[in-house]
Amino acid sequence: MMLETGLAIFHWLAILTLVVFISSEAALCRVEWLNAAVVKRLQRVDLIYGIAAVALLASGLLRAFLGMKGSAWYWGQPLLHAKLTLFVVVGLLSIKPTLTFRRWGRALDATGRLPEAAEIAATRRLVMIQAHLILVFPILGAMLARGVLTR
Repeated sequence: MMLETGLAIFHWLAILTLVVFISSEAALCRVEWLNAAVVKRLQRVDLIYGIAAVALLASGLLRAFLGMKGSAWYWGQPLLHAKLTLFVVVGLLSIKPTLTFRRWGRALDATGRLPEAAEIAATRRLVMIQAHLILVFPILGAMLARGVLTR
C-alpha cells in the first residue's frame, strides 16, 4: 500500500510541476515582457519543464508496472493509451519552443538582439496549445483510476 501511495504522490507532484512550468513559459513568452533576462529564464524554465515531463512519464510507467492493479490491467486500458498518445503529442509540440528558446539565447549572446514579435507570438501559441492539452492528463488519469471507460 505504501508503494502505491508513494508512486501516486510522485506522479501527482510531477504533473503539478509540469503544469507550473508550462504556465510559467506561457506567462513569460509575451512580446511585451520579453527582455534579455526573460530569454535566459525561459531556457531554465523549459529545462525544468522537460525534467518534469520525464518524471511524469517515469512515475506513470512505475505505477503501471508496480501498481496494485498490475501491468496487464493498465496496458489493456484504452484510456492509458490515450494518455500516452496525448503525452507524445505534447512532447512533439514542445520540441520547437525548446529549440527556439535555445536559439534566442544564442542569438542574444552573439548579437544582443531579441527575437521578432511574430516569432515570440508563434512560439507562445505552441506553448499555450501544450498548456491546454496537459489539462487533459489528470482528467484521463482520474477516469482510469475510477474505472470509467475501462475494460
